[in-house]
Amino acid sequence: MITGESLVASAGINIGVALILVSLFSIFKRQPSNADLYYARRISLEEGNLYADIPVVDRRHSLISLRRYVPSVQWVKDALKLTEDDILDNCGLDRLVLIRLFKFGINLFVVCSVLGLCVLLPLNYCSNKRSSDDPQSMDHFTISNISGGSNRLWVHYSCLCVITLYVVYLMHKEYNHITVKRVQQLRLLRHQPNQFTVLVRNIPFCDEHKAHGCCVDHFFSKYHPYTYRSCQILYERKDLEDLLEMPVAFITFRSRCGATLVAQSQQHSNPLFWTTEMAPEPRDVLWRSLAIPYKRLPLYKGVVVVAASLLTIFFAIPVTAVQGIAKFEKLKKWFPPAMAVQLIPGLQSTVTGYLPSVILAGCIYVVPFAMMGMAKLAGYVSRSRKDIKACNMVFYFLVGNVFFLSLLSGSLLDQIGKSFSQPKDFPSHLASAVSAQADFFMTYILTSGLSGFSLEILQPGLLVLNYIKLHTWGRGKNKNPYLYSLPYYRIIPFICLFILIGMVYAVVAPLLLPFLIGYFALGYVVFIHQIQEVYETTYETCGQYWPYIHHYIVIALVIMQITMIGLFGMKAKPSASFATIPLLIVTLLFNEYCKMRFLPSFNNYSVQDAAKNDELDEQNGLMEGNYRKAVDAYCPPCLQPVSVNEESSSAQPLIL
Repeated sequence: MITGESLVASAGINIGVALILVSLFSIFKRQPSNADLYYARRISLEEGNLYADIPVVDRRHSLISLRRYVPSVQWVKDALKLTEDDILDNCGLDRLVLIRLFKFGINLFVVCSVLGLCVLLPLNYCSNKRSSDDPQSMDHFTISNISGGSNRLWVHYSCLCVITLYVVYLMHKEYNHITVKRVQQLRLLRHQPNQFTVLVRNIPFCDEHKAHGCCVDHFFSKYHPYTYRSCQILYERKDLEDLLEMPVAFITFRSRCGATLVAQSQQHSNPLFWTTEMAPEPRDVLWRSLAIPYKRLPLYKGVVVVAASLLTIFFAIPVTAVQGIAKFEKLKKWFPPAMAVQLIPGLQSTVTGYLPSVILAGCIYVVPFAMMGMAKLAGYVSRSRKDIKACNMVFYFLVGNVFFLSLLSGSLLDQIGKSFSQPKDFPSHLASAVSAQADFFMTYILTSGLSGFSLEILQPGLLVLNYIKLHTWGRGKNKNPYLYSLPYYRIIPFICLFILIGMVYAVVAPLLLPFLIGYFALGYVVFIHQIQEVYETTYETCGQYWPYIHHYIVIALVIMQITMIGLFGMKAKPSASFATIPLLIVTLLFNEYCKMRFLPSFNNYSVQDAAKNDELDEQNGLMEGNYRKAVDAYCPPCLQPVSVNEESSSAQPLIL
């Protein structure tokens, strides 16, 4: 078990490491040689004048100033000055969704901390029962310290009700806010070609002409004569002299309303023919995925699910080993040489408090990249869908391995083992199973937050690469900024994992909550800086990440309520368990309401909004120019754009 001394050791090490890394970042950021790393996005947007408005390069850049080598918090002040409107205008709604997710965590856990620290923590500590004889045990501050059948558990139930209702309120508020922003963003981006374009797959083969292209032009000219504009058939380039036509096409319409109606309706009596959907942005298209036959996609996705499941099972080994290190008494039995750690003062606290969380964070560092590799094999037609799929797989991996497996391997099995020898104490042992791991999650939050976010902003790998490049093969050559897209699949699942941990432990172990406030506050500042200065925008889905985030938070809320049902039951308070069931029902009903009220606005582009945007363009004389741009937009990047002649056939081929 991690003691208070171990927790202090973990906090001290993580805070020290974070201060060093952030100080180094604030110094390196102001060195002109690192501008390509720490101002990559800003430099890429300047085009003609690469180093315009970069603070490290001004009129006095040739003068050596000691101020450049003194740590500063100016970057924090700059990040906090940035408003949501600035983020939306400069970076897009997807990045604003990420920032609002951090704010969601702050708003949630500030309220939970007030309830937990002012009400539950004193109540737990002042209980007559002592769950552990160790004065340094963290169990004195958890629900484990409450006697079975005590009426004090109704206070915990009341806090559970308040937290549930507050979470539901926040989720509804966020969903509604982002839905409104999505409609506004679609209106601002109405000039984009994807609003006029539909992706059509599984096009029937024309036996008469031995091709797919003639079918496309004939079909849409016949059934959509007033809105159909042109089609672009895709070809797979097997050889320059042997082009293989694909049953895939991008169809351009004369209005957004026409494209929307086609994308959201069934075109053929056989739903496997003429499958339609709104086209992704041209920069978002994964051209190689379009070559995969439509009927094979379920097989590809099934293989990916199996591979992700096997990876999750495989990682159970290191997670279980980490819990063995955290429980030092167990470790001494399994590995007797570990007793030598006790000979060095303070080393045991470091090993049990800091090392397990570092090992766990290191082990799962590669998981998002592995999941992204699998998502690439699933055949998604856009980078955004591929990233969202990777987000899903990483989140469920973290819930299964980091949360549930850490809980089971670290506490529940031990409690069940004790219960066989002392059957009458089974309820109290099982009730403390969840709270017994609170101290481990505290150290994990410290490591992931302080050290993790500090490494994120410092970018040590790229920093070393940049230094080597400047002094070896890149010396004297033109410098290019280190541009990378924002790795949503590596950020969102971890944030939602910590929301899950915080919600489950909000009533069980409130001492954990202040650590989460620090985690979300630091992440908020770090990623405002990163999205503004470092990461480039490679696509814009207008907030389509939020429905998945909402789903993750609903899962967290349900797990919290199920956990409390079990804890109240094990604490010999069945009436509180039954009283929690209505909260679970309310949560599920709220989720169904959100699916009906908000989710369709993210899955579809409403005809009303499309028609309003068409009216705006017609009033401003922009309609024809916008859909003409859409005709040429969907050309593979490896080739020159295909010019479209008005007098020629409307079916122009694209080579893939």
